[in-house]
Amino acid sequence: MRKYYIDNLRSLGILLLIPYHTFMIYNGFELFYIHGGKTVRLANDFIFLTAIWFMPLLFLISGMSTYYSIQKRNSKMYIMERFYKIFIPLIFGILFIVPIQTFYAEKYHNNYQGSYIHQYRLFFTKETDLTGYLGGFTPAHLWFLLYLFIISILALPVIKKLMKVDFREINWFNRKDRIILLFIVPFLFSAILDISGKSLGQFFTIFMLGFILAKDEEMLVTIEKNRLMYFIITITTSLCLYLFYYRFGGLYGFSLKAISYSAFRHLIMWVSLLTILGYGIKFLNNANRFSNYFTKSAFSFYIFHQSWLILIAYYVFKWTNIILLRMVLIILVTFILSLLTYELFRRIAVTRYMFGIKR
Repeated sequence: MRKYYIDNLRSLGILLLIPYHTFMIYNGFELFYIHGGKTVRLANDFIFLTAIWFMPLLFLISGMSTYYSIQKRNSKMYIMERFYKIFIPLIFGILFIVPIQTFYAEKYHNNYQGSYIHQYRLFFTKETDLTGYLGGFTPAHLWFLLYLFIISILALPVIKKLMKVDFREINWFNRKDRIILLFIVPFLFSAILDISGKSLGQFFTIFMLGFILAKDEEMLVTIEKNRLMYFIITITTSLCLYLFYYRFGGLYGFSLKAISYSAFRHLIMWVSLLTILGYGIKFLNNANRFSNYFTKSAFSFYIFHQSWLILIAYYVFKWTNIILLRMVLIILVTFILSLLTYELFRRIAVTRYMFGIKR
């Protein structure tokens, strides 16, 4: 039986990126390709409270999907499927989609007056911190595809061993309180290959936890039954973190306080995922025209959305100074143009291949 809640949670998570990246334009944490020059508290708070869990959610869902995918494929078929669905779109996305973002970043931040073709050369030659916020090479939002491809390949031998394990005989984690303790796993691995705050070790463990959850139906039943408890813990701990951060700021490094702060953030991340998963199983395990459409198109939305968003923001900024109107226009027009791009590209064989689009 198809687990529709997995598809629906993935689609909603990807669609959430449009307002998230719109709010990044007015965030106070870091620069962005287009930046409003001021911080909007609502945008800042949204980013602060959702950034903890929404990319981990996509890795968790990917791990769960892998459990069902690997049952229909041998190792060679699995690797080839990952290659065509993830690696090929990653390469073509970096070549043809991402440079649009750095072109407008150059124009906005550096008053660049040159042609797109010249900037395209800059994209591959200019020194950069890999964010590309001020131009230069970057995988941009497609870092997710890069990490997911690497994790999918590295996870294969572990997956093969876990497929032989009967988790019903290992029922220690089937209690609602013990499931919470699994946050320790990504926390312990979070320092491994941490590149600009994106830890390959952390996301690998979240991916594997998703695989294990999909394989152990009893854990999923426990998560669904105790979703309210996880929700209350999520709200309480998130509020504590919010108040602490805006009073004292974040703590980073390897001091005892910084390690404790990181552990607390990982606890919030994990109970947030349990909450989302619990309510998703309960209320999103169904299909309709909307969910069927976005199950097929969400991956393409992920690839296309940010380049459209940066392009739109650049011209909206020239048209109006009203911040709320800017945000609304950026979100709506990004959604529409991402949708139209998907509809166009899925009708062309070459672009279907380039961006991993299903017919």
